[in-house]
Amino acid sequence: MHPAHDPRSVRGTHCFHRGGPISTETRINERIRVPEVRLVGPNSEQVGIVRVEDALRLALEADLDLVEVAPNARPPVCKIMDYGKFKYEAAQKQRESRRNQQMTVIKEQKLRPKIDDHDYETKKGHVVRFLEAGSKVKVTIMFRGREQSRPELGYRLLQRLGADVSDFGFVETSAKQDGRNMTMVLAPHKGAKTRAKVTQVRETGPSDTDASGA
Repeated sequence: MHPAHDPRSVRGTHCFHRGGPISTETRINERIRVPEVRLVGPNSEQVGIVRVEDALRLALEADLDLVEVAPNARPPVCKIMDYGKFKYEAAQKQRESRRNQQMTVIKEQKLRPKIDDHDYETKKGHVVRFLEAGSKVKVTIMFRGREQSRPELGYRLLQRLGADVSDFGFVETSAKQDGRNMTMVLAPHKGAKTRAKVTQVRETGPSDTDASGA
C-alpha cells in the first residue's frame, strides 16, 4: 500500500503531531471520515473538492494537519494547517479576551436633568477620573415627575458631558431612554490607564523600591 494511504502512517505522524496528542474537539486527519472534502490549502488557497485520501496525502506531504473547519458544509470544508499552532494561537486569543474583560470596569455616574453648574463640574470630574483610570462610565440621567415629559433635557446634558470629556473618552453607547432614566456609556481612549500611571509616577516620583535600587 502507498504510504500516503496507510492509516497507520497518518496516525503516527498526526495524532501525536509535534510532541503531543491533539485535541478531539475538532475532527482532524483520519478522524475526518467522509468520502470527499472541499479543501483549502495552507496559504488559504482554494483547492476545490477532492477525495479525503488525497487531502490527507497533501497534508502529510506538507508535514501539516488536515483540519475540518466547516463540518456542516456539504461537502465539509477542510484546511491544511499546523493544528498545534492553531490551537495555541486560539488559546492565546481567548486568554487575552478574558483578561481584557476582567480589566474593563464599568463605573456609574448619576445626574439630574436640572443639575446646577457646581454639581455638574463635580460629577464631570468624577467621570474624567474614571476614564483616566481606564474604566468605562455609565452615565444615568434620573427623571422625576414632570421631568419625564422633557427628555430633551437629558439628551442635551449627555451631549454636553460627552463633548466636555472628549479628551479623555468617547461615547460608546449613545443616549437612550431606559424606563424613567436615560443612559449613555463612555469608554476611555486606548492607553488611558497607562497614561494615568505615567502621569502619577511623574507627579509623585519613583517608588521607594525604585529609589533604593538606584
